[in-house]
Amino acid sequence: MLSKILHLTARILTRITIGKLRIAILRRRGVTIGDDCMIFSADFSTEPYLISIGNHVAISNGVRFITHDGAVWIYRDEYPDLDIFGKIVVGSNSVIGMNAIILPNTVIGENCIVAAGAVVKGKFEDNSLIMGNPAKKIMNTQLQKRMYLMSPAKFNLKKMSDKQKRKVLKERLKLQS
Repeated sequence: MLSKILHLTARILTRITIGKLRIAILRRRGVTIGDDCMIFSADFSTEPYLISIGNHVAISNGVRFITHDGAVWIYRDEYPDLDIFGKIVVGSNSVIGMNAIILPNTVIGENCIVAAGAVVKGKFEDNSLIMGNPAKKIMNTQLQKRMYLMSPAKFNLKKMSDKQKRKVLKERLKLQS
């Protein structure tokens, strides 16, 4: 029991410490990052100072922010100095799912959800659920919240131990013990 408590404590402390360190490093590289953000492993491009992240934003593993358009390569013979750059802005209280790609000149409003794997370019209003390639607003996040609350896959496990969580998930999802 003590070893599990120590393991869980170590996981939480590692996530907090590494998360705070990652944010400090990104800020030092020029990314504007608000308060209370959670950023996992993400690529902040070669011009990180063109990226602005609001307050209370979660960015999942594998997310890529691309602030330039490398396709100008095909015009380099004719225009040797041609470069295209653009800012990226992510509004407060938003989530960017795993392996999403955020392209230059993109503005994601507040209270938005960007689905895993989405390829996002353009301006998206507040309260948008954004998904697809190319990404589009699928619905309002208030409707998504209602769907979450009504979902048979909804669980309230945040206050449970790993052992309790495992038991509940295996029972509800009818998995072998």
